[in-house]
Amino acid sequence: MSDPSQHAGDTPLYPIREVSRLTGVNSVTLRAWERRYGLIKPQRTPKGHRLYAREDIERVEQILQWLNRGVPVSQVRELLDRPEVSEAPMADASDWPGQHAQLVTAVEAMDLARLETLYAQSLSLYPVPVCIAELWAPAVRELEERWGEKLGDTLQRLSLEAFLRTRIGTRLLHANARARGPVLLMVPMPDDPGTLWRLLAALAASDYGYRVELLDTALPFGEMPLAVEALGAGGVLMAGSHAGRSDLVRRQLPRLAEQLEVPLALCGPVARIRETDLEESRVAVLGDDLDQAMMELSILLPLTRLALTK
Repeated sequence: MSDPSQHAGDTPLYPIREVSRLTGVNSVTLRAWERRYGLIKPQRTPKGHRLYAREDIERVEQILQWLNRGVPVSQVRELLDRPEVSEAPMADASDWPGQHAQLVTAVEAMDLARLETLYAQSLSLYPVPVCIAELWAPAVRELEERWGEKLGDTLQRLSLEAFLRTRIGTRLLHANARARGPVLLMVPMPDDPGTLWRLLAALAASDYGYRVELLDTALPFGEMPLAVEALGAGGVLMAGSHAGRSDLVRRQLPRLAEQLEVPLALCGPVARIRETDLEESRVAVLGDDLDQAMMELSILLPLTRLALTK
């Protein structure tokens, strides 16, 4: 950890990059909590740089606790100022449920401007695990249940995939340059028709501290060991939204896990659906709760101590 600054009272003060590393909350979100909601009030250097005391860091951790309980960010300040309150109030309809409805509507209308607003707003105000768990994963589940054979369904899915691929791809590019964790190779299930769960899993893994190498198309299993060696990957993560072919899941995946010298993990709905089929294999089945999946992945593919301080 870098040495914090000191002020007259010998109380250590931390720059925003250090607070972001310690709490896992990115600097954009910390500034938004300060400017828009007054949740934290850091000190300033003569040049205007923010400095946070230990009390500020503890307050950030309290904010995260309320957000993880489903409280809208607009209601958190009142709860912080009333320490006797221990139970979370009901989330108002304008927050997660309202954003969920707006997101689904925007996708169905292919309203890219509204999608951009919802994407930027959610990730600037909330930590990535909260955004995925409360907004993006539930919306993707609902949309995939709605999409069938109707005219326009494929167009909606491809439009959302293209949108998220661009935004998340840009985020991965910048995050990989700073990440201290091992390389995680992410590839699609060979027969999965979409990329939405893989993109969300890539976002979650990157936020957790992994350097994510994301492939857009399925790789022949015979070339997977070569890809692992060439990219220096410490593990392989596959994600999918459908059950997949029985022979693929029951025979080919376990055989691939035996051939690889690094862990092979599976997440998304396919992992939940096929968990029983893979019980006796070396494939790590992580489920479709992506935050929990990253916690389990960190046991298989440990992060450095610095990365784990998130």
